[in-house]
Amino acid sequence: MVKRNIVITKVRSIPLEKQKIEIVERKGLGHPDYIADSLAESFSEELCKYYIKNFGKVLHHNVDKLEVIGGKTDPEFGGGKVIKPISILFSGRATDRFSETEIPVKEIAVDSADDWISKNLRFLDPDSINYMFETKSGSANLSSVFSSDAGIGSNDTSFGVGYAPLTESEKLVLDIEKYTNSKDFKRKFPFSGEDIKVMCVRNHKKIDITVAMAFVDRYVNSISDYFRKKTEIVSELSQKFGTTPLERKVKITLNGMDDKSLGKNGCYLTVTGSSSEHGDDGAVGRGNRVNGLITPNRPMSLEASAGKNPVNHIGKIYNLLSLRLAQKIYDSTGLEINLRAVGRIGQPLDQPLIMAVETFEKPGEEQKNKIIDLINDGLSKINEITKDVIAGKIAIC
Repeated sequence: MVKRNIVITKVRSIPLEKQKIEIVERKGLGHPDYIADSLAESFSEELCKYYIKNFGKVLHHNVDKLEVIGGKTDPEFGGGKVIKPISILFSGRATDRFSETEIPVKEIAVDSADDWISKNLRFLDPDSINYMFETKSGSANLSSVFSSDAGIGSNDTSFGVGYAPLTESEKLVLDIEKYTNSKDFKRKFPFSGEDIKVMCVRNHKKIDITVAMAFVDRYVNSISDYFRKKTEIVSELSQKFGTTPLERKVKITLNGMDDKSLGKNGCYLTVTGSSSEHGDDGAVGRGNRVNGLITPNRPMSLEASAGKNPVNHIGKIYNLLSLRLAQKIYDSTGLEINLRAVGRIGQPLDQPLIMAVETFEKPGEEQKNKIIDLINDGLSKINEITKDVIAGKIAIC
């Protein structure tokens, strides 16, 4: 068996669920940063499928430098108009030629974006988007590290982070955003746009939730209709999420900047259901981590995982692996843990510099052995992460 540097320590910190203050955020489906992450990841997935189908293997790419550039609209009660559409800037690097074969990288990028937008954003027309393509071919040095003929080594020196279990507040934030962007919710409240952001502040047993939700103007007749619809949603969310299993009280605020006296300018009214329509830009890496959350109370990696290649970029793979292993360790041992995986460029993916595991209670020998076994098993099967990402089985944001 490969000897790996696995270090297990007990930390003196109080588990987050028992701490007084906790902050959690999630940027939802139609948020410009979420759109940027999703489009970069879709681009990478489609590149992988094309490379495998035509050349039998994934070729080098990292297309994680994507931006959503806001447009301009004129929302109106009953329906406004788009004055200037949003732009999507594709950047990063991708192999565009293999031997003598030219690869249609630009077409793959645009088609993948059109497909994702069509499936996820009801009121944004892909045909109206201004696509800007600046993706170049990859670095020869990094491509050689990537090559299977040379033996796949890490594409970067970086680290990944995972932890388990989620706190009640973290689950709540995820549940609220996923519910408000569910098909059932949209059927009930069709005026609710996909751009939804949820911020949670827990102070001991009180949870304060702030929801930003774009309203779609064609479904809103007047300022009074807007505020009536807003009250309906607050009532719906309060009934569904107003009390937690740990008996914490939840207060929900929706669109906190609204001002009835300002008419349409005093409410969150949009034409497309996303703030990207009017100057709110987005970029890969500015949104959720790979577990779908932004958690300042937790250890976090600042890596932009979306769009990085899933074969050897540890900025992506180690974050996904750490998250998966943390959950497996918690499920198997009952220990709340933090896990950090650090790797060095050029070194084998299954041999990180360190796998650092923190527990909040002292593990027994049996638990320690189980942790080591699970980590060794996960690292020996690290290529499963690659397969699951390409197959679209793992959410990145």
